[in-house]
Amino acid sequence: MSEAAKIVESRGYGKVRLLFEDEASFGRSNKPRNCWCKKKIRPRVPCQHIRECRHSFGAVEPAAGAKLFAVSHKCDTIRMYFFLKKISRAFPDDIIVLVCDSASWHKNAEIVPDNMILINLPTGAPEMNPMEQIWREIRTYGFANILLPSLAAVLERFADTVRALSHDTVISITGRDWIFSMV
Repeated sequence: MSEAAKIVESRGYGKVRLLFEDEASFGRSNKPRNCWCKKKIRPRVPCQHIRECRHSFGAVEPAAGAKLFAVSHKCDTIRMYFFLKKISRAFPDDIIVLVCDSASWHKNAEIVPDNMILINLPTGAPEMNPMEQIWREIRTYGFANILLPSLAAVLERFADTVRALSHDTVISITGRDWIFSMV
């Protein structure tokens, strides 16, 4: 019996879930991106540099396509605590192995719920976290080459884009053979 299976059995939990977590900011600053247009026409793409943003905490479970998000005005230990509680409440009967980067607010063991184990990725290795591809998907399909009139519009656009991410899309973007072999 594996170590994880022993923990699950001893604590009376259902199963082990492998999730990946990361943070990103979304705001009114944008970068022009490639776009399609007719031949011999140079496209005009709007651009703005307004320093208003909100931070999003996100977690995905590649095996099931599950996704959880929370928006905050900053990233710190307190906001991370509330996001971990949200994840824990979403899967109360399971052990959650949460893989995240090495941000300082990920390293406080006191904020981790009883049914959760945090694993920190090495510094400077974002390619190991499939959540990075979800952020890219949200930016590409929700925020490319548009101007938003207010921070409220940014938050609404973010929520609409996240709702549009289906379970199948999450699985196809984040699924890796090495992840599926672990679950």
